[in-house]
Amino acid sequence: QVQLVESGGGLVQAGGSLRLSCAASGRTFNRYAMGWFRQAPGKNREFVAAISWSGGSTNYADSVKGRFTISRDNAKNTLYLQMNSLKPEETDVYFCAANYYGSGRANENDYDYWGQGTQVTVSS
Repeated sequence: QVQLVESGGGLVQAGGSLRLSCAASGRTFNRYAMGWFRQAPGKNREFVAAISWSGGSTNYADSVKGRFTISRDNAKNTLYLQMNSLKPEETDVYFCAANYYGSGRANENDYDYWGQGTQVTVSS
């Protein structure tokens, strides 16, 4: 079992940057593909980015390509999401998720464990 805790959210102006982190418990972090999703109140959860268990493959939503970067440090059991050029419409709760030996897909149903989320607010 993996427990996930997100951090790094906050308030930022449009065009600004934030770096989210997701700390994972356990000694098998490197066996999990990891993903970032986001959700606004009353809306469905939306895929943002994912990375394979090895870190060799990444996958991004079209809306964030070129602005967001997903990475992982398996030695620190931590997943990251660097977000640049943020837009007000990206104000959401951001969640990290883990998929055992996954390849980093966009389908939330592939993921086995979820964090509680961290709020990101982008002001205009």
